[in-house]
Order: sequence, then C-alpha cells, then structure tokens
Amino acid sequence: MNWQVLQTRRFARVYKKLTIATLIADTDMAVAAVAVNPDSGERKQGDLASLWVYKFRSQGQLYLLGYTREAEVRLIYLETLGPHEHFYRDLKR
Repeated sequence: MNWQVLQTRRFARVYKKLTIATLIADTDMAVAAVAVNPDSGERKQGDLASLWVYKFRSQGQLYLLGYTREAEVRLIYLETLGPHEHFYRDLKR
C-alpha cells in the first residue's frame, strides 16, 4: 500500500529546474519507490535525525532524495533532491 507523498517548496524548486528527461524519469522512479516502501532509504543521525535519504544513480552520477515521514498518517514529505556533492551542507542551511 502506497503512502501519500507531498513535496516541500524546496523540493518543488529543485524539481522544476530539472531539464534532462532521463533525470526527471529517474527521480520519478525514486519517488515511486519511496512511496511504496519508505524504509528503502537510509535514516540519518545527529542533526538530521528526522531525515531519510534514498540514493539513486542517473547518468552515471549519484543523486540523493531527502524525505521525512509520518508513520501515523502514512505521509511522506519530499524535502530535497540533488547530487551527493554538498547535499548535507546545503540541507542544514
């Protein structure tokens, strides 16, 4: 059973700027995978303890999909998307 997926403004801005069709398709597949099984991501520790990260490859580069979830209401919030480089630093801002 799928979880309901909502996106934050940050994620919407990043997703809107995607121009490469294969990256958009890979991102959509990653979101679908997370909606089916939110445990497929990796839970972070420390400052980002509430964040889960799903890793996927597109065009030979590693991308990270950051999301939070509320298990009681089966809701996933897509927080951000980006390449591995500076992902966590930018997320903490």
